[in-house]
Amino acid sequence: MKTKNYILILLIAFSCSMCNSSKKEEKLSTEKTLQSDNDKHPVLSAADSLKMVNHQIEVKGDVEFPMQLTVDSLKKMKVVTIDDFKVVCQSGEVKKNDKVCKGVLLKDILEKAKIRQNGHKDRNFYIVARASDDYKATFSWAEIFNNPTGENTFILFEENGKPVKNGEMIAICKNDIKTGPRHVYWLKSIEVCKVK
Repeated sequence: MKTKNYILILLIAFSCSMCNSSKKEEKLSTEKTLQSDNDKHPVLSAADSLKMVNHQIEVKGDVEFPMQLTVDSLKKMKVVTIDDFKVVCQSGEVKKNDKVCKGVLLKDILEKAKIRQNGHKDRNFYIVARASDDYKATFSWAEIFNNPTGENTFILFEENGKPVKNGEMIAICKNDIKTGPRHVYWLKSIEVCKVK
C-alpha cells in the first residue's frame, strides 16, 4: 500500500512538473515572438510613404539661426560625395547598398545655424535627427565637433545618381558599426537640445 501511494505521489509530481515546464516553454515562445515583432518595422504602401515625405527640414532648438533647408539649399552648401555606403541593421543584415551618395556634413549645417553656447566650455548639447514618423537618432556635441563621427555624419539628398526615395533628405552616420539605427529617412527636423 505504501509503495502504491509513493508511486501515485511521484506520478502526480511528475505530471505537475510537466505542466509547469509546458507553460514555461509557451511563455518563452510568446516572449520570443513579441521580441521579434518589436524588431520589425511596419511595411508602408507607396501612398503612405509619400505622406511621410518632407520637402524641407527644420533646424531648430538651441541655435542662433533657425533654418528651413531644402534639397536646393543643401546643394548650395559644401556637397560631399560618399562611396559605398551600406545600411546595416542590428542583426548585421545589409538592408541597402548605395554605390554613390551626395550630401552635406551635419557639422556644416550646425555651424551655419550656430549652437547657442555660453563660452567655449559650454558643450553639453545633443542633436536629434527626427523623422516624420517620429523615429529619432541622437548625436552628442562631442561626437559631431570633437570626434571622427563629425566627419562621417551627413544629410543626404542623392543616392546612386537619383533623388532620395524615402523622403527628400536622409540623416546617416557612415562610421557606425551598425549604420541602420542612425539611418533616418523621411527626415523632418534637426533639433539641438541643451542637457539640463
